[in-house]
Amino acid sequence: MTLTRFEPFRDLAVLQDRMHRLFDEIGPRDQQTLSQWVPAVDVFQTEQKELVLKAELPDLRKEDVSVTVENNVLTLSGERKFDQEVKRDQYHRIERAYGTFSRSFSLPATVDAGRIAAEFRQGVLTVRLPFREEARPRTVDIAVAS
Repeated sequence: MTLTRFEPFRDLAVLQDRMHRLFDEIGPRDQQTLSQWVPAVDVFQTEQKELVLKAELPDLRKEDVSVTVENNVLTLSGERKFDQEVKRDQYHRIERAYGTFSRSFSLPATVDAGRIAAEFRQGVLTVRLPFREEARPRTVDIAVAS
């Protein structure tokens, strides 16, 4: 079982984005559309004893995304730029958010930061965080004394 640090404000940005969507019908969202947005992220553990983080980053390229690890904190950041081919006055509705994003995750001490790998395919960033060998469960043989 992995212990994770309780962070009460971790999902606050996601909640804020959902609230913006909920109240979008009340008025224009031009200011929020071009400000910071928060991509959805799933984090799970595999049978191979590694953590996997999957982030939805539609309409982004590999060059638009950065993955960094510093002081046991994994940070995903980047920017989704507003489409300049279509003029703003030609839009009837803008629901997708644009601008910069940044998500940070505290890594448990069991993760081997030197072996972290990231892959970007079809708008989904997958980051694999393997556990250290000493953190993996192992079987201990019991010697029988006669």
